[in-house]
Amino acid sequence: MKWLNDYVDISGIAPREFAEEMTMSGSKVEGFEHEGEVLDRVVVGKVLSLEKHPDADKLLVCQIDVGAETVQIVTGAQNLTVGDYIPVALDNSTLPGGKIKKGKLRGVESFGMLCSLSELELTQNDFPTAITDGIFVLDDECKKVLGMDIRESIGLNDCKVEFEITSNRPDCLSVIGLAREAAATFSKPLMVKKPQIKGIEGSAEEYLKISIKDELCSRYCGAIVKNVRIKPSPLWLRERLRTSGVRPINNIVDITNYVMLEYGHPMHAFDYKYIEGGEINVRRAAEGEKITTLDGTERALDGSMLVIADAKKPVAVAGVMGGEYSGIMDDTQTLVFEAACFDGASVRLSAKKLGMRTDSSSRFEKGLDNSNCPPALERALELVELLDAGEVVTEYIDCAAKKSEPLKLVLDAEYTNRFLGTDISKKRMEEILASLGFEVNGDEVTVPSFRTDVAHKADIAEEIARIYGYNNIPSTVMGGSSRGKLNSKQMFKKTVSESLLALGMSEIMTYSFISPKYYDKIRLPGDSTLRNSLSISNPLGEDTSIMRTTAIPSMLEILSKNYSCRNMKASLFEIAREYVPVDGCELPLENEKILLGMYGEGCDFYTLKGVVEELLLKIGIADIDVTAEKSDTAFHQGRCAILSVGGEYLGIIGEAHPAVLDNYELGIKAYIASLDLEAIYKNRLSQKQYKPLPKFPASTRDLALVCDRDFPVLAIEKTIKASAGKLLESVSLFDIYTGDRIEEDKKSVAYSLTFRSHEETLTVEQADASMKRILKALAVLDVTIRA
Repeated sequence: MKWLNDYVDISGIAPREFAEEMTMSGSKVEGFEHEGEVLDRVVVGKVLSLEKHPDADKLLVCQIDVGAETVQIVTGAQNLTVGDYIPVALDNSTLPGGKIKKGKLRGVESFGMLCSLSELELTQNDFPTAITDGIFVLDDECKKVLGMDIRESIGLNDCKVEFEITSNRPDCLSVIGLAREAAATFSKPLMVKKPQIKGIEGSAEEYLKISIKDELCSRYCGAIVKNVRIKPSPLWLRERLRTSGVRPINNIVDITNYVMLEYGHPMHAFDYKYIEGGEINVRRAAEGEKITTLDGTERALDGSMLVIADAKKPVAVAGVMGGEYSGIMDDTQTLVFEAACFDGASVRLSAKKLGMRTDSSSRFEKGLDNSNCPPALERALELVELLDAGEVVTEYIDCAAKKSEPLKLVLDAEYTNRFLGTDISKKRMEEILASLGFEVNGDEVTVPSFRTDVAHKADIAEEIARIYGYNNIPSTVMGGSSRGKLNSKQMFKKTVSESLLALGMSEIMTYSFISPKYYDKIRLPGDSTLRNSLSISNPLGEDTSIMRTTAIPSMLEILSKNYSCRNMKASLFEIAREYVPVDGCELPLENEKILLGMYGEGCDFYTLKGVVEELLLKIGIADIDVTAEKSDTAFHQGRCAILSVGGEYLGIIGEAHPAVLDNYELGIKAYIASLDLEAIYKNRLSQKQYKPLPKFPASTRDLALVCDRDFPVLAIEKTIKASAGKLLESVSLFDIYTGDRIEEDKKSVAYSLTFRSHEETLTVEQADASMKRILKALAVLDVTIRA
């Protein structure tokens, strides 16, 4: 927050308010944390005296001045001298490791503890003059005011705010980018000054030649710094790096990291003596070329990778990491500062292939603005002078492989208000856009180069909306005459699901990719066309390696899993998709099926058949044909049937074959139906008609018939309906009998027939005439009246 305050005045805004407002304006805050907030009653003290402990050779008894009083503390540290300023944890203080209480060490009272770096959760990188195995002695950069809170003394009192930056906003991966968002959010001026460089006369071209040999680099800026002085960075810079999660190293490396965080543009510094020939060539790596990176690992490169090379060899992987001998050493005298822009996709692929994702590559891969190269480089050179780290050669080299024209869009206030449902004045829109870095000239908006995510007038509207405040946009009913609704196919599927749920079945969902072994488990013949399945190019494993051509194995898998979990009754359905390859076509034919499966007490072939008939009746398909099926190897022969209507196939229903049940370890009979959803949808009754209640009474007749035992009763029912005439209202089979008084190869079937006229009361003669026609037609089938 201190760093951010350099660019926008947020000093009077509480962290919680800042986090909430920034989130509402589109910069999502994950959380905030006050540095050193766990520390309590840890103050600056001064060593007044040091005496040996009377009963311990390695302990010292210290008198410490903490401003308001002098306290006695026993310590084992040997790096103290009288007059040192040190952090003192007083009695009843709190450190990250816990509470500190007064006590006795070898009989001598100690009223607190002197703190080391580690006890304050700091490292030697944060304070290079301190030692790691002793008490933290404050140097001249710290405020040496006795009794002062140690957090204020050493700069451990900032507030850290963590943002979630989306991949389309790389400009916000920087302090300045977030400052711009904060300035727009809180209507504050943005204060970004142009870097000022004094420099020494000369040009970088006297030392360096830069060539861009591949369009994957859109810009490359290089500067020379002479008489480099490597030393620790000042406390303020180390504080900001530490708070941002970056380890301070030395002034030059810290400058590159500082600029990357501040401007959002990664930089690199090369030791000039390792740049052979004084050349920088931005090119693709040669096949088989190798480089040892800064982490000491030798890496093999290929022709897809962009490198920074000197006259002979690569010295860095562009946008990822520098080479081992390009790094800054203690003896570095002259260095080259680089600020370049590389293609995001290229950097990401190179980093992935090399297995080394860095802070630099994570920024480049999102697509950076090449116009940010000169300001970032100038800021680095300004810091070199500010930190007295060397002498800057005034003129730097700026090579641009390609330049892009700024995008211009139209500011349509009427469209924006209509689009957002607001009533924002055009002047207010212009103010919002200007605060975000857009240039507005009348109705023309020039998109800043760092906003690559803005490409349409709808994006302009979004920018206005988020700064105006989504919570300020009034809630309205969605306009327009068109309202979303289900189409006829979706309504049909909904009807199917609701009907099956009403019939007591439970819906399941299974994967469309299965194992090839599933076909063996349902006894699918080896030459079956259903074995010709699409293979998945990157399967999770063999069990999910092909796209199913039949969903029956998937249903049996779920039935088996239920049975193995001791669910003794199951009734399941799924609207499943099957994938059948088509010769000459890249994509398969996707067939949708209604899969039904059940087992348990009260379940048999006729239970499942009744569910199917009830479903079809609900959809409006009544007169279905049921034909025995004996060739499907997945089903029990003699207990399987094909359903059709008007000669068109609707599906198959039956009892699973005993061998299939064994394959699925189902110790109980199971029943499966696979219905063609498209065929059922095609033959549905799309529009039902109202039938008024009958005005005249019905007349019923019972008819007992004898036919061959294997004769299908459905054929009898269809014959009755076809021959009875329009007076027949319904036919209901109520009995099938074999046994005494019936020949061994015969069976008796009994029907209840209902006759009714919608024009008059039915006479006996009319009903008898219908019965005569029925008996005459049945005689042709060799079906006779039972004696």
